[in-house]
Formats: sequence, structure tokens, C-alpha cells
Amino acid sequence: MANEYKKNLEGLSEEELHVTQDRGTERPFSGKYDDFYKKGIYVDIASGEPLFSSAHKYDAGCGWPSFSQPIASLKESDDFRIGQVRNEVTSKIAGSHLGHVFDDGPKEFGGLRYCINSAALNFIPYEEMDEKGYSDYKKYVEEGVK
Repeated sequence: MANEYKKNLEGLSEEELHVTQDRGTERPFSGKYDDFYKKGIYVDIASGEPLFSSAHKYDAGCGWPSFSQPIASLKESDDFRIGQVRNEVTSKIAGSHLGHVFDDGPKEFGGLRYCINSAALNFIPYEEMDEKGYSDYKKYVEEGVK
């Protein structure tokens, strides 16, 4: 059931494990959700925890799926791995590395750009949200409500 979010790494690909567990990054423009704009929600691939709505996804041209805001709060921490400070985002429940958040997003939606690895996400189509236990999150897709 979707509301019993627990970390489960079984069945994840080598790349999905590398990104979510080893803080890896997929190559730009290579992820399945970079140029993908169907209606629904994106969940943590390791736990099913709801993360982002298609209503807040946009093309930032950076090579990774970009969102102006998350559905739920994410854990943020400083990342010094490339010689500059970046703000890493991870899921709250599974602790999956998702990507980074930057302050160059759309000003009309708060100015943030959540730059997220496709390999950290699983997409739940809007028309399947009820049957998969995500009915309570339909409002985020319909209204773009945070």
C-alpha cells in the first residue's frame, strides 16, 4: 500500500542504486523523465514516497527533470563534492539521493529549481493514482497545490 512507505531496494537497477544510495548522478539528457510531461506524480523509486507533481514540472534545459516545488518536504543538506557548495535533496523516508535544489527556478513559483535524477523517480500516471493508493495526492496534480 502506497501510504506505508518503506525503503525497498529489491528490483532496482544498477544505475538506480548508484544514484539513490551512492549519491550518483545520471548523465544529462539521458533520463527517462527529462523530456516527459504526462499528468501524474513522481515518487521515490526506493519507497513510493510522493515527491513531485507534474503540475510543477518544467523544462529548465539542464538535462534533468526540473520541478518548481515538491509535494512533501524533502531533506536538504550541503554537498561539497564538486568543490562548490550545492544543496542536496534526499527523500525523508528512504533517504534516497534525488538531486539538488537551486535558486534559479521560475520566480512566479518561488524561484526554486529542483533538479532531480530520473533514476531516483517512479512515475504514477494520474489515471492510476486511485488504484495505486495515491488518491490523496490527486489535488497536487489537479490544482498544483503545495
